[in-house]
Amino acid sequence: MARTVQQLFDLKGKTALVTGGSRGLGLQMAHALGEAGARIMLTSRKAADLEEATAELQAAGIDARWIAADCGKEEDIRRLVDETLQRMGEVDVLVNNAGAAWGAPAEDHPVEAWDKVLNLNIRGYFILSQQIGKRSMIARKSGRIINIASIAGLGGNPPEMQTIAYNTSKGAVITFTEALACEWGKYGINVNALCPGFFPSKMTQHTLATLGEDKLAGKAPLKRLGDDEDLKGVTVLLASDAGKHITGQWLAVDGGVSVVHGG
Repeated sequence: MARTVQQLFDLKGKTALVTGGSRGLGLQMAHALGEAGARIMLTSRKAADLEEATAELQAAGIDARWIAADCGKEEDIRRLVDETLQRMGEVDVLVNNAGAAWGAPAEDHPVEAWDKVLNLNIRGYFILSQQIGKRSMIARKSGRIINIASIAGLGGNPPEMQTIAYNTSKGAVITFTEALACEWGKYGINVNALCPGFFPSKMTQHTLATLGEDKLAGKAPLKRLGDDEDLKGVTVLLASDAGKHITGQWLAVDGGVSVVHGG
């Protein structure tokens, strides 16, 4: 008999690892997964931020823990996986969200900044996915990987944004998602990507200040920016059995910005 919607979206008994989870979109997604019943392991670089975020989740009745790690460093990623598996058991849901941006004209963009952005935004996703896949998901023939890309990965920008490394990395995340979904589908692992538009956050505050929140919201068909709940539903969909037949896809969560041409 087919399960009910409530049963399909239920994540009780599941464990989720969320990178870049101490604030912004990562913390929003952690709330969503925890509210659906999952246990949460948060990671980011700063212990103080993680302590605060974990306390927030626990106050909401969510079973949450944290490990400080830099997902731009392979040794940190391996330690993160070791500790997560030791403390939490198998990982059912991996949310690759940790990311960096850099603003500079393409002709003057520092190479070291290019390397930093690409290293964290795509190399880190690959290494962590590889580790979690090999050590927790493949043998069990079960898993969900959600990669956070961006509408910046779908093409160019308003010229004043000047974030060529970030755009390049997010385009790579989309292709990485598609390729990994093709390879790992035989293992029962679903791999999908979310492409957020503009959400107020620490990463976007400079861009929002430069371009103007009202102006950016005005370019969206829905005439608004993302808020602190707009990623929650789709995150649970892709993490749960409600989305078990969805893989290799990307979804823009952007108020419609990405379908406007010539604006």
